[in-house]
Amino acid sequence: MKTIAIDFETANEQRGSACSVGLAWIEDGRVVRIEERLIRPKDMRFSSFNIAVHGIRPEHVEDAGEFPEVMDEFADDFRGATMIAHNAAFDFSVWRSCLDLYRRSYPQLSYLCSVKMAQKVWPHLGSHRLNILARHLGLSFSHHNASEDAAICAEAAIAIARSLGVSHIRDIPMKIGMRAGRLFSGGYAACTCRKA
Repeated sequence: MKTIAIDFETANEQRGSACSVGLAWIEDGRVVRIEERLIRPKDMRFSSFNIAVHGIRPEHVEDAGEFPEVMDEFADDFRGATMIAHNAAFDFSVWRSCLDLYRRSYPQLSYLCSVKMAQKVWPHLGSHRLNILARHLGLSFSHHNASEDAAICAEAAIAIARSLGVSHIRDIPMKIGMRAGRLFSGGYAACTCRKA
């Protein structure tokens, strides 16, 4: 069972404007591989707000592949995987919007939201933003770098599984009343948590 954390950065306010993706693979309770790819958005409009957040400019992605080409590299990894994203509603809407833009079908996978998991497991933290979780876990990272964000998301999920006493991240939902989100050909289901 593959478990992969994912993070997207976007060029502007449009969800279909992914300009980078970060991925972190988890095996046996540790991060074993981290990858980052720049993506050339179909519409090369970069907003100054987004550039200020992640530092990626149009000239950085001129020679990058477009979304389908970049994501196809990892298609075998995604198939049947459990994916995790920090604020999964955002990252998976980016993924879907980009696939819709290119009229591509959705991969078959399930996904978890590490924000929702952290809120359930560490309610005492005032905020559950990635930088707060990194500090809580004693990790340093460069925020809004897609591969570093994915790696911290993965580390948080590993720590959450450990604190719940489960051996696999895919077992976390059962412990906290979460229903995994799903992507499937023709649609999706959101990741949700039962109210306490």
